[in-house]
Amino acid sequence: MSADPKHSHQEPFDPAWLERLVPARLFSLEGRVAIVTGAAGGIGRWLAAGFGLAGAKVLVTDRDPDPSCGIARALEQAGIQVRPVCVDLDDESSPQRIIDGALEAWGRIDILVNNARIHRRIAMLEVTRELLEHVWKVDYIRCYELSQIAARHMIDQGGGSIIHVGSINNVVGLEDVSLMGPAKAALTQLAKAMTVEFAHLGVRTNVLAPGFLDTPMNVTHWTHRTRGPWILDHTPMSRPGHPAEVVGAALLLASDAGTFISGQTIYVDGGFTSGSRWDVPPGTGLAEYRSWLEAGSPIGAGSHHD
Repeated sequence: MSADPKHSHQEPFDPAWLERLVPARLFSLEGRVAIVTGAAGGIGRWLAAGFGLAGAKVLVTDRDPDPSCGIARALEQAGIQVRPVCVDLDDESSPQRIIDGALEAWGRIDILVNNARIHRRIAMLEVTRELLEHVWKVDYIRCYELSQIAARHMIDQGGGSIIHVGSINNVVGLEDVSLMGPAKAALTQLAKAMTVEFAHLGVRTNVLAPGFLDTPMNVTHWTHRTRGPWILDHTPMSRPGHPAEVVGAALLLASDAGTFISGQTIYVDGGFTSGSRWDVPPGTGLAEYRSWLEAGSPIGAGSHHD
């Protein structure tokens, strides 16, 4: 019996899928609108820049008008279409104001990054009820409310991506982090719940969980007598990350490269949550990191040392 001529010359690859795999197209955000909250901070500004350079129009928020407008000007100078919205997430009207800002500017919302947070390093026995409620309001409740409003618009327009910025404290307990850790861990479960409810409607939800980065929030770690050495000696890559190193994973979750990823938490932590080596001389990581900085040496994705 002869082969069915209809299948005898079948292409080994679907041309439409091959075309989609071109990296410049796969990770492109051309024509999309992204919201990044807390964009004046160390991580937020790099996420906004990364999304903008990938082609997105970016709405950036911060509670202080000077930093938010300053970041917006810097993004504009890089050729990125941007709109700043000065808003304090402690305000109950802030989620709607943020969403309205994007809709008024560009008429749609494709990506929401819940990055803004409050972090107070304080012993649990010293936490007041007022502080506890304030941190949870900003770090969890506002993320929930922003996601609700954004998801409605994304569903109506055919889909979108919501990214919660979590932390290694999702899975690792650290001293004086009883406020932020549980709130960030809650975002991991929220991403799963949102996936169950929204993924079939085209809205993907994930968590991006950075490790210890060289940001203003962490600057005191690297000068602390014991904390900096402990962190880097327990990080397999033996260095803090640069906030720009979080952007690649964020682009994966926001773009067509991640269209079958939802409900997941991706750790960008230099291996911290994997465990640590046995025989690292105390202070090795911090000493080598400082020598790299003094030498002005760039630290790339493949950098390592023994």
